[in-house]
Amino acid sequence: MTITAVPSVSPNLNPPAAGPLAGRNAVVTGSTSGIGLGIARALAAAGASVTLNGFGETAEIERMRAELAEQTGVAVRWSGADMCRPEEIAAMIAEAEAALGPVDILVNNAGIQHVAPVESFPAERWDTLIAVTLSAPFHAIRAVFGGMKARGWGRIINTGSAHALVASPFKVAYVAAKHGIMGLTKVVALEGAEFGVTCNTICPGYVWTPMVEKQIEDQCKVHNKSRDEVMRDVLLAPQPTRRFVTIEEVGALAVFLAGDAARSITGTALSVDGGWVAR
Repeated sequence: MTITAVPSVSPNLNPPAAGPLAGRNAVVTGSTSGIGLGIARALAAAGASVTLNGFGETAEIERMRAELAEQTGVAVRWSGADMCRPEEIAAMIAEAEAALGPVDILVNNAGIQHVAPVESFPAERWDTLIAVTLSAPFHAIRAVFGGMKARGWGRIINTGSAHALVASPFKVAYVAAKHGIMGLTKVVALEGAEFGVTCNTICPGYVWTPMVEKQIEDQCKVHNKSRDEVMRDVLLAPQPTRRFVTIEEVGALAVFLAGDAARSITGTALSVDGGWVAR
């Protein structure tokens, strides 16, 4: 599969980007929609150049990319790297560095979901989900980690989930992958601690995204409930606030973790879950 990269808007009529992350270069996987796009927008608004990644209609992605570059005044690229393919992940990082400089901020956000009982969970869905949600972050971290250590600065942010800390039925692959992300986070944090490189996992509760919209359909079938019943009794039941987490809340936390004020925060799970794991 060929990796497609789109250059930033040229010429850029906005003034040079300013903000707490000005001059930083970020790669955000799974960022053509949902949480990933929200994080990419927040990082760009804070002054970081951004490489988007994900699938979708090429024309729509280009519109989104150009709009983000115009709004923020930063360089914005897109890579269509497949997170199931380690060689494409490595190429994505290499191309981002060739175009925009060393990667300072890596956000591993790409993920997929499948809901089914353990005994009928398709083996191929397990393999794909683990590849995208757990193995892909390893391959991306592996590609940037040496450079971050050598430069004495780096921020690695993984998108986990409340399911990185607790379990729910019918999500065996997702829960296993997200628990694995926490182990990966802790090891990377320890290895980067003396080199100015932090690694943390943001653990949202239910955020209103296309993935959650798809889960509603699946959960209706599994639980034999209506859409409203699933939202009330399944999705929002564990969140004491009884509301969905917003994409903007997650993006704001990512910007903080990417900044200098968070240099002593590493190896942690930061819950943004409306009190889910406080029970």
